[in-house]
Amino acid sequence: MVLAYGLLGLIVLLFFLVVYMWRVANQDRLIIQDLYFNDFPEGFGEIRIFFISDIHRRTVSDRLITDVIGKVDLVIIGGDIRESGVPLERVEKNILKLKGIGPLYFVWGNNDYEGDFHELDAALLKHGVKILDNTSVSFESKKSEHLALLGIDDISVERDRLDLALSDCGNEHFRILISHNPLVKNQIKSEHRINLVLSGHTHGGQIRLFGFGPYRLGGITKEGECMYITSNGYGTSTVPLRLEAKPETHLFTLKKGESTGFGDALEKVY
Repeated sequence: MVLAYGLLGLIVLLFFLVVYMWRVANQDRLIIQDLYFNDFPEGFGEIRIFFISDIHRRTVSDRLITDVIGKVDLVIIGGDIRESGVPLERVEKNILKLKGIGPLYFVWGNNDYEGDFHELDAALLKHGVKILDNTSVSFESKKSEHLALLGIDDISVERDRLDLALSDCGNEHFRILISHNPLVKNQIKSEHRINLVLSGHTHGGQIRLFGFGPYRLGGITKEGECMYITSNGYGTSTVPLRLEAKPETHLFTLKKGESTGFGDALEKVY
């Protein structure tokens, strides 16, 4: 009898744990943070970037979109906008929502290549999304300063060519690199003059307890003049559950300034 009650209690506990993890995985979290760089071109004043990665099977929340409209200069999808089995209609719905915030840029993730990736490529192009597949785009300030946004194809499917993205650059004052996989860090050298790297892919370990879990490469680090940011991502893979590694989207404001490199993060949960 005692064993039966113990087993029942364990089943109830597991049930509530799974429900909790499902609710966490479906949260809408916006992390708002200022990023400071000594070399940021003053002519831009500040640049506001909405960064979202690893959408996978989720539909981007209308509440999240409403909260950032009018507050964003660039929107960047850091790969894995879908995975196998996700209908193209859902992907296009997410694209249109994100495009409504601001100019939309995309890099490929490993799960984007599941299924017919050519139809995803066609959908992105149809909706005017700029695909940064080993390429870069340049922006000019009123003071004729230049900022480059670089993107590489996915590392894990061996389609990345950082050298091509760099060769597509000019002599920009400031460079931002988007890579779905944070392991691009191993390729970056000081002579590349990259100031900020935005990545996803790891999901923060997804099911991670008290800071420990698989593939934890998340958060913000700074080495030399380059800042590395790895997002927990918005969706999930394998199972629609999360524990400590909560979903994230980001609103970064890039500024010129001297500090540790980043201000305190304001978290909004919807």
